[in-house]
Amino acid sequence: MKTHRDLDVWKDSIELVSEVYRLSRKFPKEEIFCLTQQLRRAAISIPSNISEGAARNQKRDFVRFLRISAGSLAEIDAQIIIAEKLQYLGESDRIHLEGYTHKIRAQLGGLIKVLEKQIKVIE
Repeated sequence: MKTHRDLDVWKDSIELVSEVYRLSRKFPKEEIFCLTQQLRRAAISIPSNISEGAARNQKRDFVRFLRISAGSLAEIDAQIIIAEKLQYLGESDRIHLEGYTHKIRAQLGGLIKVLEKQIKVIE
């Protein structure tokens, strides 16, 4: 890996951020400091933590930051369901976002497994 920008999971999480912003623009203005902000912050947290973890140059640290990214992804899952229940998102928008979250979850899990195996080999 050259940098975090070479990781598919980072690239896909950047796309998720773009989609979250695009779709959350439709939310009511009274949600700007609540659900809209929470959803956007959780989305931004994913590529940000991947970047920070990769920059640490320690596999254990990287795994820790990837797990934080996975936690933010779980927040997004809950928030998009809430947004759909409140009728801020339609079912097709929810399914669209969940496509990203499922893919990113699998990518994070795979990367964590690889790094944990490498850590065990070193020990």
